[in-house]
Amino acid sequence: MHTTGRQRYTVRWDKAAGHRVRSLHTGGDHTQGPQVVMVPGLGAPGYLLDALEGCGAWAESFLLDVPGFGHRQPRACPARIPALAGLVSAWLASVPREPVVLAGHSTGAQIALRVAAGHPERVRSLVLMGPTFPPALRRVSGLFGALVRTLTHESVGELGVTVPYYIRGGVGELFRYVRSALHDAPERVIGRVACPTLILRGAHDAFAPRAWVHRLAATAPHGRSMTVPGAHNFPYRHGGLASALVAEAARHR
Repeated sequence: MHTTGRQRYTVRWDKAAGHRVRSLHTGGDHTQGPQVVMVPGLGAPGYLLDALEGCGAWAESFLLDVPGFGHRQPRACPARIPALAGLVSAWLASVPREPVVLAGHSTGAQIALRVAAGHPERVRSLVLMGPTFPPALRRVSGLFGALVRTLTHESVGELGVTVPYYIRGGVGELFRYVRSALHDAPERVIGRVACPTLILRGAHDAFAPRAWVHRLAATAPHGRSMTVPGAHNFPYRHGGLASALVAEAARHR
């Protein structure tokens, strides 16, 4: 068992699609009410621990370590958006007791979106935080410019909770993950989501610009959007706010 601030979490391993999937689990004493499942961006769960702890204060909550950069190989699946969505869908079919509040950040939002669209029976509410990538950023020039504009508003402390995962995952696999995300088209998927959808972006997030987030929310049958303090990785510095908004989304049915 690990202690990180207010709550404690345990590391658990579950079988899904024939693979062992690692997750961080907290709030297990909440046997009634919704369950929360969080999907991190680029396979680095560490920066979402505060948000996980906040959710664990009111709901049984899981933070998935997919594709498995938080442990040694073998990986649960390749670091590609379609494969990751398939793995998360299989995990949701075997572990939670009921449809969940599914929250994804960054590329994790792309995964969560595919899961909610493909398996509506497994998701009761969807939260997309800093969803990537709008069409203008699906080429190197646009992506680099967004990176520069966003990094000036991020915290140096994020390096300590993301870089170790990237190193463990490997530069090649991380590159393939990003390339897969750049070939994804969330705007073609979100119209198939049946559950209420809350889309969040940081005020200084160039990866999820305001117009892009508004467009996604308008396309979702039950979508709404909100801008919050911070930049792309706002859940790292504002974990309490992120968890409170996930709680609000859980009540919005």
